[in-house]
Amino acid sequence: MSRKVEQLASSIHTALQDLIARGLHDPRISGLITITSVRVTMDFKEAIVLVSVLPEDRQTLVLHGLKAAAAHIRREVGDRVRTRQMPLLVFKLDDSLKKEAAVIRALEQVHREQEQRGVLADTESGSEPGDESSAGSDPDLAAPDPSTLDQSPADQTKPDRTTPESGAKTP
Repeated sequence: MSRKVEQLASSIHTALQDLIARGLHDPRISGLITITSVRVTMDFKEAIVLVSVLPEDRQTLVLHGLKAAAAHIRREVGDRVRTRQMPLLVFKLDDSLKKEAAVIRALEQVHREQEQRGVLADTESGSEPGDESSAGSDPDLAAPDPSTLDQSPADQTKPDRTTPESGAKTP
């Protein structure tokens, strides 16, 4: 995408957000309306505006209201955006947020199932779920030594040696 197209899309996005935040006089356009993305075609003729609406039961009503008010919205946005010709606004429902939420829910469910299987496997092998011996012999999985957390990497290579009697460091 060219720089001018991106600048115009950003300007339209900002102007649309401000206009919708102030409110339109159409009762269909209500609820939590978010402009998720604006894509301007390379010929500057159209701007595809992706909209997310909450609550979900109002999505079709709000989208219908935005499409009906597209000419008015285009004129209002055109007053705020400096361009030779304002692109035609095409409103579309953005369902990517719903898809992302569904993927996250599926991943969480898989994670819960793996934890349940892991807990069952740990109890069958005789170790407790919080037992540190279940980390095995892999040093990457072992817990870090708390005494070395505040030291610089150079200090971590040389152990701190003190004599018990005087508390003085020995080389």
